[in-house]
Amino acid sequence: MDRLGEEHPPIPLGGVDYTMKKPAVLAERFGPVLAYMTRVELEVERNVLELNILLPDPPEVDRHFYADVWMPQETRHGQILDKLQELLGVQPHEANLDEVSFSLKFLGALGKVPGVQDISRMLYYLTGLATERSAVLAYNKLHAGLVELGERAIAATVVAPIRRQEPGHFAYYQMAAQELWDQLSGWQKWLTRGLRKRTFEVVGAYNKLQVTQFGDVMDRLRLSNGGEAELRKYAQQVGRAEHELLWAHRRGLRVPDYVFKSLKRAAVLAAERKGEVWPAPQPS
Repeated sequence: MDRLGEEHPPIPLGGVDYTMKKPAVLAERFGPVLAYMTRVELEVERNVLELNILLPDPPEVDRHFYADVWMPQETRHGQILDKLQELLGVQPHEANLDEVSFSLKFLGALGKVPGVQDISRMLYYLTGLATERSAVLAYNKLHAGLVELGERAIAATVVAPIRRQEPGHFAYYQMAAQELWDQLSGWQKWLTRGLRKRTFEVVGAYNKLQVTQFGDVMDRLRLSNGGEAELRKYAQQVGRAEHELLWAHRRGLRVPDYVFKSLKRAAVLAAERKGEVWPAPQPS
């Protein structure tokens, strides 16, 4: 953890080159993507408040990770992306920086009951795994799209440094989740599976509008416009880590169904907002 912080400090603002060749084209194609990513990165500030409530007595390594490594890196990502969307004239998405939901406060109160906080920790790690995996896939797609548009300065000094820091976060969640899962009792594993199945959300979406916006992000990054087969491949990548942990005993299950259903709902809502049907008819 110390090495992760030392080798990947917050990205220096002075090294960012916002030179753009076709800003209008960039804003048209990737504006909704930048707005969504910026909000999610900035909301890490609230996420840390939530973790302080959710985990009354976390292991020190967890607190060190999310307070000293993860939050400074992600907050800087948000600042850089916010500057980019401002230069492009992209309408920003409103970020919730301090309002914590009642359900999280309630779960935090339950965390004082023996055994419950470990379940909360496990759900935190699983959310982190899905979030970071989604982020890596999205930033990879965005980088490729920027290069395709000829926007190499933005690709090299904005997106590339950000995506370089995300795999370290994923690795931490993966190691922490595996270690904790092996320590959980049978009833804790059963309850974790049930809660995860019922509470899974696409990254950064806490209401119907944000779910719809995420569907638009998938469409702009060409993650969902190939129909259900393509979306299932994406769902497999997002949910692979928790499948291997939680559902390895279910033979024949390639991806938790709740992951695919959540992504599909986002794609359908985004298409409906545009007056279309998802998936779009494919040419013969």
